[in-house]
Amino acid sequence: MTERIWFSEPSLEEFTKGHKNTAVEAMGIEITEIGDDYIRGTMPADHRTFQPFGLIHGGANVVLAETLGSIGANLVIDPSKEFSVGQEVNANHVRGVREGHVIGTATLAYRGRSSQVWEIHIEDDKGRLSCISRLTMAVVPLKR
Repeated sequence: MTERIWFSEPSLEEFTKGHKNTAVEAMGIEITEIGDDYIRGTMPADHRTFQPFGLIHGGANVVLAETLGSIGANLVIDPSKEFSVGQEVNANHVRGVREGHVIGTATLAYRGRSSQVWEIHIEDDKGRLSCISRLTMAVVPLKR
């Protein structure tokens, strides 16, 4: 059995409201599942996320990856004491996607006092790996 890593109980509805009028909403990204130790979301492969050759844009993959990892990073900390912000993101695009959706799954690879590293695997509708991304998050204390 996997140990639950979240500081408090996450809510899918909360994230949906928080993404109103943002790039996440404009690109059609949806948070679909929060497991005990992962976050999953989808993004359409369509005109909102394509580059000129009709494939998902690498930058769109990075937006999905950073969205999932950022949510996770802020869910494992005490929001009354600290918050987490992106420090570095990278991505390896290994398969183009021309239709359907991509599904991203973010898992915590490292959790330290002042930083976290999240790994995000993005797959196509057939479960084939499309992109691997790694996101480093800084954990910042709230000023009192």
